Amino acid sequence: MNLHIRELFRPRPGNRYLLVCKQMSRLKDELESMLDEVEAELIVSLDEQQLLRLKPREYDVVLLQDVFLTLDDKQRALKTIYTSLANAGYIVLLEKKGALVLEDTYELLQHHEFRSPNNIDIVGGYDLIIGKKMHMWGAGL
Repeated sequence: MNLHIRELFRPRPGNRYLLVCKQMSRLKDELESMLDEVEAELIVSLDEQQLLRLKPREYDVVLLQDVFLTLDDKQRALKTIYTSLANAGYIVLLEKKGALVLEDTYELLQHHEFRSPNNIDIVGGYDLIIGKKMHMWGAGL
């Protein structure tokens, strides 16, 4: 996995990132290193059910690595993630390249009020789709 994740985020002190994945990876190490530099926090969960127990405005970024396609209830998970994000927060989906139907994923994210969904090619072998929660748009909160 070629990582250029530092090019994507500009964390600030006190930011909270949630990484939900099936197993530990270099992504976790890279995020941890990047966030430690600015005294931000990384929470890692190997339990995808964690997505259904998130609290409102708890995170600035929620990343799902190799998890999104395996979710039984994507609709409920996206709704919960939206609520859990601070205003202007990001959702990031990482799945093996070609596993996601990109246009369908963009539509699903937009349906759940994540704006400007995009595929950014910065992680080798993966599609990285990012969407943004916009302040005072759609579902609000």
